[in-house]
Amino acid sequence: RIFQEKFNTLLFTLQHIQQSKKQTKETIMISTFERDLKVGKKYEDEVLKLIKNKYPKSYIVDGYYKEWDIYIPELEIGIEVKSDKKSLDTGNIVIEIKFNNKPSALSTSKAAWWVIYDGENYNWFTIKNIKKCIKENNLKYCSFIGKGDTKEKKAYLIKKEILYKYKTI
Repeated sequence: RIFQEKFNTLLFTLQHIQQSKKQTKETIMISTFERDLKVGKKYEDEVLKLIKNKYPKSYIVDGYYKEWDIYIPELEIGIEVKSDKKSLDTGNIVIEIKFNNKPSALSTSKAAWWVIYDGENYNWFTIKNIKKCIKENNLKYCSFIGKGDTKEKKAYLIKKEILYKYKTI
């Protein structure tokens, strides 16, 4: 009986530790996601400023909208803004196509243009040119869980020197 009580106490303690670890991990993931969201918003604001010089009616689409981030009414087109500062270290730009086994990013975007900030420059691509790059270079996607994510994503890791040949601006 004493053994059973000690075992139950140990089991309860282990379950409590496991639950605490899970809650800590979830808190870290949420704070990483929120930080990334704030950073992404900053780049959207900067790109919008550039666009508004020529198209003053342009605006950021509020909330989650997977087709694009910025809309330009004067042209009736959308702009998707991405950042990949890690490319400064890896030399690759991540182009996501699926998240949690659901189409995302390149697969769902209806934007005419993608603007990718690489930590140094804003690089402008038509979505057609990104897809052309993938096709012409016979690129294969890979699967991984990104920092701050809890689910797997599928994405192309495209060398900057390859992708940047398809830049428009």
